[in-house]
Amino acid sequence: MKNINASPEIAVKRIYDSKDEEDGFRILVDRLWPRGMKKSEAHIDLWLKEAGPSTDLRKWFDHEASNWEEFLTDYTFELRKGKALPELLECLKGHKKVTLLYAARDQEHNNGVALKQFLSRYVEKEANAEQ
Repeated sequence: MKNINASPEIAVKRIYDSKDEEDGFRILVDRLWPRGMKKSEAHIDLWLKEAGPSTDLRKWFDHEASNWEEFLTDYTFELRKGKALPELLECLKGHKKVTLLYAARDQEHNNGVALKQFLSRYVEKEANAEQ
């Protein structure tokens, strides 16, 4: 993968939080539409359903902190095998800042946080490989 900005900024935010001009390009990374959220109020630039964990993984994880490490491993596997990664990487190339939006109540253990960790490591690894 080539031409990723030297350090694209990736943020994570709950979709229910107010939109901020500093959010940059806003991507909803859940497979399910957030409960109670009107599409007109979501202020998203892209809904990338495929970036969310599979239904089976999401149900198993159930935002239980004790399942977090295994969830990270399984979700990373799904991301590497899935179709969303190329589109996510294109978003990083095309924008200085990308905000990953999620709906979960748990702000520490959710797919947005996991996806940010994955993308940050992936981009760093690719940048090092090009040098």
